[in-house]
Amino acid sequence: MNSAETDVIAAIATASGRGGIGVVRVSGPDLTGLAMQLLGKIPQPRFATHAAFLGERGRPIDDGIALYFPAPASYTGDDVLELQGHGGQIVMQMLLRRCLALGARLAEPGEFTRRAFLNDKLDLAQAEGVADLIEAATEAAARCALRSLRGEFSALIDSLVARLIELRMLVEATLDFPEEDIDAVDRQAAQVRLGRLRADLADVLAKGRQGSVLRTGLQVVLAGQPNVGKSSLLNRLAGEELAIVTAVPGTTRDAVRQTIQIDGVPLSIIDTAGLRDTGDEVEAIGISRTWQAIGGADVLLLVVEASQGVTERDREIMARLPLRLPHVVVFNKIDLAGKPAGAAEPVVAGGETHVWLSAKTGEGMELLRRALLSLAGWQAPGEDLFLARERHLVALARAAQTLERAQTVVGQAELFAEELRLAQHELCSITGEYSADDLLGDIFSRFCIGK
Repeated sequence: MNSAETDVIAAIATASGRGGIGVVRVSGPDLTGLAMQLLGKIPQPRFATHAAFLGERGRPIDDGIALYFPAPASYTGDDVLELQGHGGQIVMQMLLRRCLALGARLAEPGEFTRRAFLNDKLDLAQAEGVADLIEAATEAAARCALRSLRGEFSALIDSLVARLIELRMLVEATLDFPEEDIDAVDRQAAQVRLGRLRADLADVLAKGRQGSVLRTGLQVVLAGQPNVGKSSLLNRLAGEELAIVTAVPGTTRDAVRQTIQIDGVPLSIIDTAGLRDTGDEVEAIGISRTWQAIGGADVLLLVVEASQGVTERDREIMARLPLRLPHVVVFNKIDLAGKPAGAAEPVVAGGETHVWLSAKTGEGMELLRRALLSLAGWQAPGEDLFLARERHLVALARAAQTLERAQTVVGQAELFAEELRLAQHELCSITGEYSADDLLGDIFSRFCIGK
């Protein structure tokens, strides 16, 4: 560890604002001296101790509970002191300043968890699970993040790595000790082992992609011509009246956003201004922002009137859509058109889905929800998903590619062994066995302060 990793660090661990209880967390290699000056005593380890928090001249700053966790049996692996006081902002700031005056420095974002990783209390995937649990937007995401935090994702990776190592040992023994009486690896047996590894890795990657949908969700943009019912559709999806609905075209001038969830998958729904030629300067600005929102969308819902179908103007809108942007054509107002609800099969050439519904009555809305989940790649979840991050998916995909190459060179021991080594390196980067300092800095800088 460098000197920065052996400093005493302190931070307010609770969210800003007023609350019944606030927590200041302190961690470092030896907190006994700080505890004596701050509390007048060293609290009994792992017991809640009532104490006065003392200022510079022995005057109490607050009265609360102190929890002391000596190293190495603590969250960070160093000594940890948690001070639970009354949750006012001024009180917490006074208590934090007192800790800084006693030799601590202000913790950086994620520094407590980074120390836990460096002290082997958590691997890197578990550390990321901490942040994902805090940031979880749905109950399903929180459950998946907890599984990562508890090490279930890491256990899957470790199991794959152990099997890779075993196969590497068999292969490399024939390379390192050719003079010994060691049989060459049977090609067919190696292919069987490798095939099972590839299948299990593909399963982990599939679960990771499912979990990634839970973690990041989808940005869904409602677009179309004025007065086709986009705002009504937003209100129906959200379950409340968020957007103003009138019969006057051009009512929506700016984007209206709402986060919802479908089967635990978070979706950010954005209602936008109707797309048309206009001389109204304010409406033109709204239309420009609509195209900006479309540029950042994961899925587009192009809303059209069921009675008119897809018009030439709608085709012009579709022609301007970003390439490979998944989109659903929503035929709205079926209650006025006298048409039944339904969802057509996706058109193979364009990957286009048609859904017929009424935002006013709610008929057909479940079909739209299912279409959105399908475009997200979501399937009925089990209890074994984990919240994969983009770097996890990249590493898993690269490992799968190296094992695919390995399949083609099973009979060439040197090349086979090298592909197995590369696959192991990719998998180990997930748990942090191989990690660069700049990667760690990027990961932990995204944490909240005090965690």
